[in-house]
Amino acid sequence: MTKMSDREYAPGQIVKAAYKTGEYIGEVMESDGRRTLVQVLAVLSHPKQGDLHHPNDPDVAMFHERPASAYREKVWVPAGSVQLYSGEVPEYKASLLAAAETEAERLDRLQRWAGRSLETIQELLRQYRQ
Repeated sequence: MTKMSDREYAPGQIVKAAYKTGEYIGEVMESDGRRTLVQVLAVLSHPKQGDLHHPNDPDVAMFHERPASAYREKVWVPAGSVQLYSGEVPEYKASLLAAAETEAERLDRLQRWAGRSLETIQELLRQYRQ
């Protein structure tokens, strides 16, 4: 099957879709041109944690936990965040673990960067105060 229009996909097509800060591979269930109903088959990137309006701020009033969408969960996504997917669809559980591990590694690297940045700026502050 091919795309029905620039923003409308046919049922059964396999797509990549961004949904609530995560990215998924899924099957199109229906589409109306504005939005597409996608059934989740695999996870490409795990949703981000925390307050999206205050990224990287651990001291927000409510720190949100965002689990990935479940296998075969149906989600409505804006048509603009959907594109055809042509690769092999990985098994859901393996893709979920890989996406979560990748996100954990990204956060670990960010944490280590922040620690080194703090050490560096503290040294600069000592120099500035002399």
